[in-house]
Amino acid sequence: MVQEKWIALSNTTIGMLMATINASILIIALPPIFRGIDLNPLSHGAFAYLLWILMGYMIVTAVLLVTIGRLSDIFGRVRLFNLGFAIFTLGSVLLYFTPGKGDTGALELIAFRIVQAVGGSFLMANSYAIITDNFPKNERGMALGINAIAGTAGMSIGIVVGGILSAINWRYVFLVSVPVGILGTVWSYLKLKETSPRLKQRLDIPGNITFGAGLIILLIGVTYGLVPYGKSTMGWGNPYVIAALVIGAALLIIFPFVERIVKNPMFRLELFKIRGFTAGSFAGMISGMGMMGFMFMIILLFQGIWLPLHGYSYSSVPFWAGIFMLPMTIAMGIFGPISGKISDKYGSRLIASLGLFTSAFALIVLVLLPYNFVYIEMAILLFIFGSGMGMFTAPNTSAVMSSVPAETRGSASGMLTTMRNVGTTASMGIFFTILILGLTSVLPHTLSSGLSSAGASNLIPYMTKLPPTDAIFSALLGINPVKEIIGLTGVTVSKSVYATITARTWFPGVFAPAFMSSLHIVFYTAFGITLAGGILSLLREPLWHGKAQKEKDINSTAAKLKR
Repeated sequence: MVQEKWIALSNTTIGMLMATINASILIIALPPIFRGIDLNPLSHGAFAYLLWILMGYMIVTAVLLVTIGRLSDIFGRVRLFNLGFAIFTLGSVLLYFTPGKGDTGALELIAFRIVQAVGGSFLMANSYAIITDNFPKNERGMALGINAIAGTAGMSIGIVVGGILSAINWRYVFLVSVPVGILGTVWSYLKLKETSPRLKQRLDIPGNITFGAGLIILLIGVTYGLVPYGKSTMGWGNPYVIAALVIGAALLIIFPFVERIVKNPMFRLELFKIRGFTAGSFAGMISGMGMMGFMFMIILLFQGIWLPLHGYSYSSVPFWAGIFMLPMTIAMGIFGPISGKISDKYGSRLIASLGLFTSAFALIVLVLLPYNFVYIEMAILLFIFGSGMGMFTAPNTSAVMSSVPAETRGSASGMLTTMRNVGTTASMGIFFTILILGLTSVLPHTLSSGLSSAGASNLIPYMTKLPPTDAIFSALLGINPVKEIIGLTGVTVSKSVYATITARTWFPGVFAPAFMSSLHIVFYTAFGITLAGGILSLLREPLWHGKAQKEKDINSTAAKLKR
């Protein structure tokens, strides 16, 4: 039994790490990937490709996790976990050999990422449940802490790995998963033993259709709401986007009523009667929102502004952005296992809540930094933010998984991870919208001032029409849109002016003030969201309850669920 529990932990940790690394690895590797498939980032429709390459993986996992968790309760968690390794490895191989170029190459990347996401969903949906099955309660916080931190740290490790590998060859970003996937597939099939009780129930077809269709349609609406429509800088006024949001929301509202009348519901709504499960799941969703939004915005700041202004070439910024994000990764690696052990001994509520309050503190202090910050100050705040997320994730996961009956752990694991993934996907829509709205009002004036100072006033009527999405895309991918606009309009400028406005530092320098004013609003929003998550985490159990009372409450609720 001792050996089996460590085999379970090592297998699930490798699987979780691999799945979450690949959720974020493309954020930083997009510049060489777009160059590799010969796709012009400023061409019509390219921004939609960017969003789908980034968000397609998260959307698919968010949709599938609950269904897979339910299937795992029926057919066996280890069986489906093993299948996930194989599917994920297949997706990685397909991505490495992506044959197409231009629009075709982008569509192939999106399709192969979906295959990879299906495999990742099998891994993420079952990891927590397999560990909970194999570890006794007094060691569960430590074990779940290691696995949960692998999941959370994987998001930041993906940034570092993506930066390093993309500097060598963009295809290596996908190849890195192949040997790990092969090892994990073989090892888990040979060594991982099935311990979960299998439920003799049928799959909830009406619930799966309602939930899956609702979430897919809603998230597609959110994604295309960020794409410019007509003369608007975003697509929230697009009739198709509005229809998607309304239909998706309506299906998700109907979903709980469907679950109440079907015999074997996929989404165990009764689990929300457990206070610890409800508070922990929603706090996890909120932490996912803060984590993904924070990482993407800081990477934009590094790659699009800070690194070019400090003399780094555009070809090297993905690598260095990954390196400069390391303090966050290191902090998660340190505080994750430590907080897991502390929660085993003293409980999860206080340390998990303190973690989110710590991350919220880092977010509010970030507002004080200028765009040309001193790196040591940013490194300290990255470390503080990462330590807070590390302190929260392990105890929260342990508390949620320990609060549910054994036969529902597959469903609970899927529900917990789904809510976190919905949070990460929604954060892209929320923070992108805030950023774009801020840039819409500020960017034209900033560009006008920059062009006037450079002696290129004749470009003002054209540059001020630059959509904020194109400006963000240009900054992220290291492209100066001035060259594109001059080529399209035929406007002539003197050689000295052309040299000035096409220099490496000109566009980042002009874009920086507008970007930072909008980014501060993003940080304020992320601070409020994360602070709310910390307060919710505090309410996961009554403050006056002792350990014996907590055990009594859990056992009582579990007995009701079984009846």
